[in-house]
Amino acid sequence: MTRSEIEAAGIDEVLLGRVRTAVEAAGAVLRDRYTTHARVRNLMEIFEELQANDNAVLPDLERRLLDARPGSQWVDDELATGTLPDGEWWIVDPAEGNINHVHGMPEWAVTATLMRDNRPVLTVVHLPLTGDTYTAIAGHGAARNGETLRVSAKTGLDAGLVATSQAQPDEDQETYRRIGESVSALLTAGLVVRVSVPATLQLVNVAAGRMEAFWQYSEVRSGLVSGALLVTEAGGLVTDLRGEPWTPGHRDFLAAAPGVHRAVSEALAPVK
Repeated sequence: MTRSEIEAAGIDEVLLGRVRTAVEAAGAVLRDRYTTHARVRNLMEIFEELQANDNAVLPDLERRLLDARPGSQWVDDELATGTLPDGEWWIVDPAEGNINHVHGMPEWAVTATLMRDNRPVLTVVHLPLTGDTYTAIAGHGAARNGETLRVSAKTGLDAGLVATSQAQPDEDQETYRRIGESVSALLTAGLVVRVSVPATLQLVNVAAGRMEAFWQYSEVRSGLVSGALLVTEAGGLVTDLRGEPWTPGHRDFLAAAPGVHRAVSEALAPVK
């Protein structure tokens, strides 16, 4: 969307403020539920706690966001893949990094992204434990707590901090193979490789210039759309691994600072 299209669609600071209020309210609920020790002992308890976190915040978050954008629609499945029907849709992860939350680890957030015709146009990512809120409106830049974000200025992958992730715990064996081979490739080409979840917090680091690139073999939208907008608006490049502009229909994803994007893509090219 062009700047005039964004403004004509009413995607502005007023809407952003309402979304930020809703997301931060959800974050406060999850912060109260958080402990610094693991609350689970087996797989059944993990799923029970994950669902309990979602249930604690989703109904109010859905109501607030749909009220903030009349006519918008809601994506129910946070692990959904592929393109959406035309129109405006909310893609929300009420506890991005939920698995970390229930294990007493700090890497989790609440995210909400408004998609318009399969393009992210507004996003809010809130980290309740630090109080940081990352925001972006298409064509209007990205910010952390109101301060402008810019991607890294590095031009050499040999000095690059890069990262990848898995979208869900039950990826197929082919995806696991590609993840492993890609990590090996970047361990050789880059300086440091991080492998952790959730994807959004890795992408926040790329947008903020703390890391140079993030890639993932996945079509799961909820972990990618917010970070894609933040990185783009911070001056980065978001493509598939062949360099084509990324959309939710692509099977792989690369977000990087312009100075290292080609080098990362070339390092990953042999991974088929």
